[in-house]
Amino acid sequence: MSSYLYGLLTSLLIAFIATPYVKRLAVKWGAVDKPDHRKVHTKIMPRLGGLAIYAGYVVSLFLFVPAITREIIGIFLAGTIILFVGMLDDKYQLAPKWKLLGQIIGVAVVVIPFGLKIGIVNLPFGGVVDFSSGWLAWLAIPITMFWIVGVTNAVNLIDGLDGLSAGVSAIATATMAIVALLMGDAVVATYCFVLLGAILGFLYFNFHPARIFMGDTGALFLGFNLAALSVMGFKEALFVSFIIPIVVLGVPLWDTFFAIVRRIVNKKPISSPDKGHLHHCLLNMGLSHRATVITIYGVSIMFGTTAILLTQTEALWTSIIIMGILLVMIHMATEVIGLVGRSHRPIINAYRRLKLKYATRRSH
Repeated sequence: MSSYLYGLLTSLLIAFIATPYVKRLAVKWGAVDKPDHRKVHTKIMPRLGGLAIYAGYVVSLFLFVPAITREIIGIFLAGTIILFVGMLDDKYQLAPKWKLLGQIIGVAVVVIPFGLKIGIVNLPFGGVVDFSSGWLAWLAIPITMFWIVGVTNAVNLIDGLDGLSAGVSAIATATMAIVALLMGDAVVATYCFVLLGAILGFLYFNFHPARIFMGDTGALFLGFNLAALSVMGFKEALFVSFIIPIVVLGVPLWDTFFAIVRRIVNKKPISSPDKGHLHHCLLNMGLSHRATVITIYGVSIMFGTTAILLTQTEALWTSIIIMGILLVMIHMATEVIGLVGRSHRPIINAYRRLKLKYATRRSH
């Protein structure tokens, strides 16, 4: 337990101390975020906050993680590459294709050759798929790349309000730490606590009203680490089901999935930016900046709690019921807040039509 606590506190303290220095560096280097029609903030803000997270993470990683395996070295090296890609974007506003290329290089050239790829996957309701041998071993490579790159960008997409991406990442990391402890995986648990401490040390300066943004430097780095940790979970049988990491990362994946649906429905390019993300919808409903962030934190905690419950559930029907309730809640929340659009609410619109029809019959 001491290594978990010391790892968390050390990374937290280093990130906390480093953040003001990173803020000055960002201003001096010109890595700042200027407000525009899509952004909520109204003044120029320094970026590069991810550097402070990285500083706390690196020191504690090599001090406290009990076994620096090849996979962890691969995650560290690829994470460093992705961090530099984020730094360049925070400074020069890279085109999306160059950011994507940097992520693919980090995953394909570093992570996978170091042995981090999906191995034996336990399916949600029984059965096993072995990606470690035979022709499935080749399939494991594109699946691993798709998952890591997808989650990395999903976390980046929710980085739209003060403290939002950092807080959601912290909750997901804490959930993974708890699951790792329950499964007895000390290496993954310590890694999670180290990362969690670094996020919390930075979050003090990033929560509303923020004094610094994590920028793509932090959002891409955290997204990558969360994705890589979930793959370690598959590989080491940390999670009892393929569905667990998806639930842990529920908020960014939910927001990203319906952003894609929204753009398809509206016949817009998938990569086109808009103001229809989860946090935008909540703001449009009248919630304040801080209330919106705290609400999404609450949703993240709900996803995390569900993931933990699923790891402890042995009965098939209990798992099916939990997942069924979660999916219904997600769909209804999507319609209520208008995540796809105000006109695309099939269940709510059907209910209103039935209600109107019933009222018309009664009036006659």
